[in-house]
This record gives sequence, structure tokens and C-alpha cells, in this order.
Amino acid sequence: MRKAVGFKARRGKTGAGRLPVTKVAAAAVFLGLAGVSAPYISPAFAQSFAFSNVQVQGNERVDASTIIAYAGIARGQEVSAGALNDAYQRIFASGLFETVEVLPQGSTLVIKVKENPFVNAISFEGNKRIKDEELAALVQSQTRRVFNPTTAESDAAAIAEVYRVRGRMAATVEPKLIKRDGNRVDLVFEIAEGKVVEVERLSFIGNRDFSDRRLRQVLQTKQAGALRALIQRDTFVAERLEVDKQMLRDFYLSRGYIDFQVLDASAEVSRERDASFVTFTVREGLPYAIGNVTTVSEVEGLDASEFAAVQKIKTGQTFNPALIDNNVARMENLALKKGLNFIRVEPRFTRDDRNQRMNVEFAVVRGKRVFVERIDIEGNATTLDEVVRRQFRTAEGDPFNPREIRQSAERIRALGFFSDAQVNADPGSSPDQVVVNVDVQEKPTGSLGFGLSYSVSGGTGVNLSFSEGNFLGRGQSIALSISSGTDNQNSSFSFTEPALLGRDLQFNVSGNYTTTDNQDALYNTKDIGLGFGLGFPLTEQSSINVRYSISQNELSDYSGDSPIIQREEAQGSLISSAIGLNYQFDNRITGLNPDSSILLRFGLEMGGLGGDTKFLTATTLAVAERKVWNEEVTLRAIFEGGMIHDLGDTGTRVTDRFFGRGKIRGFEPNGIGPRDGTDSDALGGNMFAVARLEADFPLGLPEEYGITGGVFADIGTVWSLDDTMGLGGATVDDGFKPRVAVGLSFLWDTPLGPLRFNFSKALVKEDYDKEQSFDLAISTKF
Repeated sequence: MRKAVGFKARRGKTGAGRLPVTKVAAAAVFLGLAGVSAPYISPAFAQSFAFSNVQVQGNERVDASTIIAYAGIARGQEVSAGALNDAYQRIFASGLFETVEVLPQGSTLVIKVKENPFVNAISFEGNKRIKDEELAALVQSQTRRVFNPTTAESDAAAIAEVYRVRGRMAATVEPKLIKRDGNRVDLVFEIAEGKVVEVERLSFIGNRDFSDRRLRQVLQTKQAGALRALIQRDTFVAERLEVDKQMLRDFYLSRGYIDFQVLDASAEVSRERDASFVTFTVREGLPYAIGNVTTVSEVEGLDASEFAAVQKIKTGQTFNPALIDNNVARMENLALKKGLNFIRVEPRFTRDDRNQRMNVEFAVVRGKRVFVERIDIEGNATTLDEVVRRQFRTAEGDPFNPREIRQSAERIRALGFFSDAQVNADPGSSPDQVVVNVDVQEKPTGSLGFGLSYSVSGGTGVNLSFSEGNFLGRGQSIALSISSGTDNQNSSFSFTEPALLGRDLQFNVSGNYTTTDNQDALYNTKDIGLGFGLGFPLTEQSSINVRYSISQNELSDYSGDSPIIQREEAQGSLISSAIGLNYQFDNRITGLNPDSSILLRFGLEMGGLGGDTKFLTATTLAVAERKVWNEEVTLRAIFEGGMIHDLGDTGTRVTDRFFGRGKIRGFEPNGIGPRDGTDSDALGGNMFAVARLEADFPLGLPEEYGITGGVFADIGTVWSLDDTMGLGGATVDDGFKPRVAVGLSFLWDTPLGPLRFNFSKALVKEDYDKEQSFDLAISTKF
């Protein structure tokens, strides 16, 4: 068994291994000075010495001339006792020697040294959470180099710091030496990892308008809960408190609390050092709204009314810095469109404390004539400069606009390629020039996933996926996915170029191969598709995507007796060639109203550009969401509909029509709509419409469990067929007949994804509908 000797570290306040102060150094100084003083220095004087010879003893690997050079004392040079002490300090500070003695002996200066051993090997013991390779990258000590106690102490501190950042504040690191022959040693870092210091409790003092529960949702730091083994954000990291403080400020400021302050953010660690208690002391102040809004021009010849016309701000709106900034940007963009450079808009505020209003005056002023000399980008080892540079609306030589530079910084951070991105404007080569410095830190942007999935309708499945959001550093994204369930197999790929030809134009190509085997039906399907799309923004909150797709769809192996599906199966494999247009409006992009949002989507697709089918399809989605009761309860209204109309002579097929899968709870995926045949096969419909009303609210459980409740009411239906002649010549009922279902939900925010457990009851239904009182699904995020 190896025995570690000669060198041991203790844990200090910093948490790192710390070497004890060696007594050899102090003794060497004392003896050296004593050697200097005793024989030669009389009580009255004799303060300097001169040596005709310098001898070095004890050195094996280090050359004598090198040691004499460290001493800095030349032959015949007159030196004082203090200078000899300085020589000792220089030799010892080289880190090459374990002990050093400087001894005057007559006209000879003797320097005795004992060399530090060479490091034979470096190893780590006791580490389970962090691999040896990661720890080895932290240490500065190297094999086949002279052992340096100071460096080893620094290495122990670096290792302990990594454990501290990961929440293991009780971790200790002790560097030890194992002596080998030939003046060699093995350097061993003995690590006691300790337990993770979890945030046992997050509490707030001074908050009146928002509950502790709501404020905890704002913070990055989370309380330890039932899934503490999987959640990393519940570990205590001191540096995260500053981020949390800023997030609290942003939360309150966006809601009009202009006087909000974080008075203190403190953390106490338990005596066992395995739990922490974090407390934020805040002063909320009062919420303010927008008061009088005026616009003035301080530039001769500029009409203030033109700038006021582009504003989107009204009296009575909640005061929000983002709202002010958005309107300033609108007015400055107007100046640029008019060819007016160096025009700035200054928001000036006047408080009306009596009415809790903030009066705003937008002043159009002439700014300084400053130009962008150049844009320097550093830290992007993988990402190409052009990917970062195209986030700027400003180029070298353009007028400098501080607001545009800040917005460019936000766009760089929004890429998701960097863990940190700092953009600063520094003075250039002349007073009217600035240099924009971009300093980024890259982070991994790819992922490889393997997982299992389950749903009530689809059963269990296996999926394998790969994605890369910054392919070859060009900002392009690729994704591959293969999944196999109980009754279906699906393979897909996609590639996206976000800036085609260097413009704000997104290009996308995707493909899929999907087969189903009697999934909720008595037939099999196969679908192969390839699509191309071009997307571009219309405004800050809206965008358009134009798309072309070609696909081959096959319906086969029908085992039922519905004449409608039999006639559709007889058509064989059909090829569809279609062009589509999609529009989206999302006011969450600007975040001007933090407690409510609106999402609108509209899609139009027309088939018939070749192929076997001709059709027109339209779909729409509208989502409105609002937080009430101090943002404790979320109300949501979702309206969705679709229509497909056949323009040729093939008619729509069961593989083309709508079924309302997952859109109306309380029914099976194919549980509503027209049916035919002995087995009541679902035929789908050419039209569908659904309205879903939801409310999510806390249940009173500890929020660290991530479990909340909800209620819902769904109303909708699927209707309309081109062919209604069913079994036995009977007419299939394809009329508009709404279904209604209500229910309760339990939402569980897990590290694996937000799960939603729905318990439903169908109130209005048809006799042939198929009910489903429970389903488990991934909670939808729009």
C-alpha cells in the first residue's frame, strides 16, 4: 500500500487545499542571517561583506551558475546582510528547491540547497462526480517537471472551486506526495466530494403584491424538491444570486414598479454544510402607469408630429422600460428612413406620484457625430465572424447608434451559440470614431438523444435524435430523428439556413418517411415527403413563410368494411405537389406586456402543381393568454380550425382529412366525427373547429415539486365529407354536431418535460363517439 508523506494540505476559508507554512524557510533565514552576523558583525559596525568565491552545494539537476544567477551576488561585490537575505529569497522563490541556506564562510559564500523532487505522476482519488480528464485540465502541475508546493496548492484550490460551483461546498482537496526513488514523487490529490449543498428554502421579505411562489418562478435558483437528484438548479451557487437579483429587478420594472430595490440577498449554510437558506429582502414600491405622452423636436426643420405618429404607447398602459425603448427605436428608425443621421430620441420622465403616473416626453435631438471605425470579434473559436457580424444593422463607417449596438448584443445572445456575449463601444483612433468590441464565449450547440416515449393513444416508443444548432460554425441548424412506436415508425430530417445570401431570409429543407400499422384505424399508411421553405419577417412580431412540398401517400391493407375507405384505398398511391403560405403574429417576441400574450397563425396550401391531387387547405390558430390574481392564475383561450376542399376529381382521402386528434379532450384520438362500417371506422372530416378554455393555478403544494392544477372546457367537432355513401347504401352523418367535454388537469414540470394528466368527462357526444376519460401527454407550449 502506498504511503503519502512529506506534504499535506488543509482546507482554508476558500475551500481549497492549503499548504502549511514550512519551518525550513524561516529556519534558513534565521541561520543564514546568523551565519552572516555571528562571525563577522561586531556590535558597533561591520555592515557589509565581499566574497572572492561562491560555492554551491547539494545541487544535482540545477546548474550552479543558474543558482548563482538567482542569488545575484557577483565575486568581489560588496553586499550587506539584507542583500544576502534578498539573495536567499530569490533562490527560494524560484520554486526549484525544498530548502535553501546562504552561509558566509570567510571570503567564500556557500549556498546549500536541497532540490525539489521531480513529479513522476499526477493522480486523483475520491472523485466520482467529476472525471479525471476534467480535473487534469485544471491543474498546472506537470509530470517530468520540478514539484512546486505553491502550484500544487493552487491546483487544489482550482479543484475545490469547481466542486463549489457545482454546489458541493463541503468538498475538500488535499494534495499529498508519495516518495519514489531518484528524488521523484507522485502527486496525489485526495478529494472528499461531500454532499451537494441544496437550496432548502427560498424566501422573500418585503414583498406585498407578489407572493413568494410567484417570485420563485422568476429566479434561476430553485428550491430542492422531490426530483432533486435530477435538477441542477437547486444547488447553491453564490454567483447565481447576482443573476437572480437582476431577474427580480426586470420582473418588477416590467410591471411598473419603478422604485423597486433588492435591499439584500443573503445565503446561510447549515452546520452540516449540506443545505442553504436563501433570503431576498426587497422593497417593491408602487406600480406606475404611463401618464401624458408628448413629443418635441429640438432639431430645426424636423416636425415632432411625424415622430409621434409612429409611436405605439398610450396613457394608462403599465410603465415598462421595454415599451419606452421600443418606441424610441421606432422614432430613430424613422429618422434613418428619412436619411437623417445622428438624430437621437431622448425619453424624459416626470413623476406624478399622486396619480402613480409617469409622464413621458420624447425629445428629438441632434446627437454627436460619431462613426463606427471597426467591429472586432473575439472568443469565437468555432463560430464564423460573419455569423456574429450579421446580427449588426451597423457596418464599419456607419454613424454610431448606441441603441442599435445594444439591440445587436441582444440578437447575438438570442442565437443560443454563446454562454456569454459582451458588446462594448470603445474609443477609436480619433474622437469621432468608436470601435465595437464583441467578446463571446462559445458553448456546445449539438445534442444526441436516445429516449423512450409513452402516450395513451400511441403506446410506448423508442426515439433517437441528433441536432446541431451551429453546423460548422455557420449558424445553420440540422436535425435528424428516428422513432419507432407500437404502431408507427417515423424518420425525419431538416436543415435551416437562417441568412440566405447574407440577408434576413431563412431557407429550410425537410423530409420525412412515416408508416403506420393500424394505429387507431383498420388500415396502414405510408407517407414520403420533401419540402422547401423561405421565411422572412414582416415586422418585429410577425413573419411569413412560403413553402413548396411534394409527397407520396399510400393507403393499404384496409381490413374493415366501409365502402368509403375501400374506394379511397382503390386509388392506390397518390402524389401531391403543393405550394403553401404561413403567417404568424406573436407579441411575446417584444415582451411589452408580460402578463398577457396573443399568438396568431394562419396557413394556406394549394395542391395541383403537378401530381395526382388538386386541393385547397386552410388552417388557423389563435391563442390568448393572461395572468390574473397577481399572476398566480393563468387563463388561456385557444381557437383552432381547418378546412380542406378538393379541386379535382379524386376527392379527399381519409389520410388527408382532419380528425381532431388531441384537440378535444374526453375522446379518443379518432373518437369523434363521421363514421362508417360495422367497426365504426372514423372517416375524419373536411372541416374541424375547436375552442378550448383553460385555467392553470397552484394547488398549495410546495412549488419545488413543480405540480400545479388546472380546469378546462373543450368544445368542437369534425364534419363534412365529399363521399357520404356508406355501408349498405346508407348516408353517413357528416353534419356539424359540436361535442363538449370538461375536466381537471394536473401539470407536473419534470426535468424530462412538462407532463399533463387530464381527467375528462364528455358532456355532449354522439352515440358512435369513443370516449377517453384519462390521457397523459406532454404539455403543449405554443
